[in-house]
Amino acid sequence: MIAPSSPAGAAVPGAVLRAPRYLIRVPALLWHALVHLPLTLLLLTPLTRRWRWGDEPFQHRVIRAWSAGLMRIFGFRLRRSGTPLKGATMFVANHVGWVDISMLHSQRMMGFVAKDEISRWPVVGWLASRGQTIYHRRGSTESLGGVLGEMVRRLQRGDSVGVFPEGGTRGGSELGPFHARIFTAAVEAGVPVQPVALIYGENGDAQQVVAFGKRESFAANFFRLLGEPTRTANVHFLEPIPAGTEDGRRRIAELSRTRILAAMGG
Repeated sequence: MIAPSSPAGAAVPGAVLRAPRYLIRVPALLWHALVHLPLTLLLLTPLTRRWRWGDEPFQHRVIRAWSAGLMRIFGFRLRRSGTPLKGATMFVANHVGWVDISMLHSQRMMGFVAKDEISRWPVVGWLASRGQTIYHRRGSTESLGGVLGEMVRRLQRGDSVGVFPEGGTRGGSELGPFHARIFTAAVEAGVPVQPVALIYGENGDAQQVVAFGKRESFAANFFRLLGEPTRTANVHFLEPIPAGTEDGRRRIAELSRTRILAAMGG
């Protein structure tokens, strides 16, 4: 699933090329944050709430465009296979790093379930809140109960939600077990679940690059990724699991994990 690390000598030319990448990308990021972001917010008003762009709300298209631009500034060239379901859907994906949310938002609007620390991250946290994120306080049963209730309400009114059922990142080296309880919302709302595999680099050789390093802060990871080489980011929308699947949430969790693992190469 994970390609072998590059030889130690390969790090030298990579380090040399970081400087010109920062010279190009830092101004682009500032422009995206100081010019494109205010323009995006101007388009996310009650006046535009009812507008449509093709088969999706205009506001969703605006958020997708901004997220795709952010991914491009960080050097990711997006490739998509499969088609995200329309209508109320629970999307479940493997969790590599903070870029996962931007990657998915570039393809389909969904309100994510995320740890509450993200709400305090610079720029990304603020954007996550604007993107209908549902925050969960880790280790709190009461918080999880509230999250599940909010997920059911959103799904029942026709919105989509996105979750990372591993419950956290794992350094990009493995796919952890999927917690079955989070799938309760899909079962109670009677909506399909669509697994999504997120793969960075060719054959997943950049999973550990994108992931948080040991004791690496969000700011350190953010700045490091800004200097990384251009690489592909593959998002695979896999075969959906229909509502009413036998054996309920545990079976849905197992099927989701199996399909994502297969798409990642086992």
